Amino acid sequence: MIAAPQRAELRRIDATGIGLAAPAEPVEQSLYEIRARIHPRAVRGWFAAWRWGLVWATQLVFYGTAWLEWNGRQAVLFDLAHRKFYIFGLVFWPQDFIYLTVLLVISALSLFLFTAVAGRLWCGYACPQTVYTEVFLWIERKIEGDRNQRMKLDASSLTARKVGLKAAKHTAWATLALWTGFTFVGYFTPIRELAAEVTFLSTGPWETFWIFFYGFATYGNAGWMREQVCKYMCPYARFQSAMFDKDTLIIAYDAARGEPRGARAKSADPKALGLGSCVDCGICVQVCPTGIDIRNGLQYECIGCAACIDGCNQVMDRLGYARNLIGYSTSHAVEHGLTRREMFTRAFRPRVLVYFTILAAVVVAGMGSLWLRVPLKVDVIRDRGAISREIEGGLIENVYRLQVMNTVEKDRRFLLRVEDLPKAVIAGEGAVVLPGATTQMIAVKVRVPRGETSPGTHKIRFVVEAQDDAHVAVSEKSVFIVRP
Repeated sequence: MIAAPQRAELRRIDATGIGLAAPAEPVEQSLYEIRARIHPRAVRGWFAAWRWGLVWATQLVFYGTAWLEWNGRQAVLFDLAHRKFYIFGLVFWPQDFIYLTVLLVISALSLFLFTAVAGRLWCGYACPQTVYTEVFLWIERKIEGDRNQRMKLDASSLTARKVGLKAAKHTAWATLALWTGFTFVGYFTPIRELAAEVTFLSTGPWETFWIFFYGFATYGNAGWMREQVCKYMCPYARFQSAMFDKDTLIIAYDAARGEPRGARAKSADPKALGLGSCVDCGICVQVCPTGIDIRNGLQYECIGCAACIDGCNQVMDRLGYARNLIGYSTSHAVEHGLTRREMFTRAFRPRVLVYFTILAAVVVAGMGSLWLRVPLKVDVIRDRGAISREIEGGLIENVYRLQVMNTVEKDRRFLLRVEDLPKAVIAGEGAVVLPGATTQMIAVKVRVPRGETSPGTHKIRFVVEAQDDAHVAVSEKSVFIVRP
């Protein structure tokens, strides 16, 4: 705790009404709030089932995809050393950076759209911080028990049982975290090779660093920091309000129905007691992973996980009250008592339609570009050491270097020709064979008879075409120089 001593000045009033300064005792004021450890209570319900469904789905994809094979190699592999990126049947090169840009734009627009419609859906259900916190909490519950047992264990004195339980929990956490780091690195180094290296403790320095770094980040964020990441480290919590409006679906407490809150017997009539539906049991706070009280209104710490909805509904079911005292609603619906139909109708407002239209356009354009992508790339580089020269037979020769990339995993023979300059020919066979997913630099000599072309610079076009498929063809512009 950092404390700032502050000396307050008290003023006493004399008979003439003049204030005289009098020193007071120093007052210590904390600049930072001391963290109170949160022990979320386990909850069951519709939203909890959805959250765990996404936990399973995301982790099966993350841990399982790295082990899939495709065409005799790893299905998804970002081979930075060879600058190739394999995603099932697609092979991307650094020149395909535009597709990464499109993917990032789609991710950003999706976040804007989902947030405008229903708040922090990403945070509550699919964010890695939420997913791994759920998994780590599940491990903690299995070893140490539910909320009350964990709180008692933390408050108890150090015993052999406590040390054993804590050691077992942290060992399980560390094992899962290291496996996560290993899987992460397995997307950049073939995971089967990496597994053999790990088995014989022969991993390279960078692989070792990233396995432990990513594992440490998972262990620290999901095991120790938890809600601190969402509240203080994640920037989304700070700027989410800019994407919310009064028609955004948020988790809201129905104060008109719930207040005044108070405890009562199950058989009691709340109207006769002058009470609302809220029994002030505090379960909405106990199940919250960030420890807030949703009854105080929407707060930036709320990650939209809906655990409070499931918890409150359990209590309402036991008491025989109507559900959704806490539920998804909008500010307009709460203020004006809108029906659910009216509330959902207002969700399709201009802002949402604009986001959806732009997102759909980008997705269609990206998918169309990917579908129409020619699996061949050609770059033309002039040979600066031999710009233009005259050779035997009265021919003018320019030398070029063509970098030809075969971007599919299939061996192909490519034909080369030059166009747009009469009488221009390529010396030699004018063909090259490239194995699948390889690139090759080819020296190409273009010759023109002297006298057929005037001195100066002339535009030409190189055409590279697959012999087995005329649709796989690329043309690149260059110039042919004729000296006076």
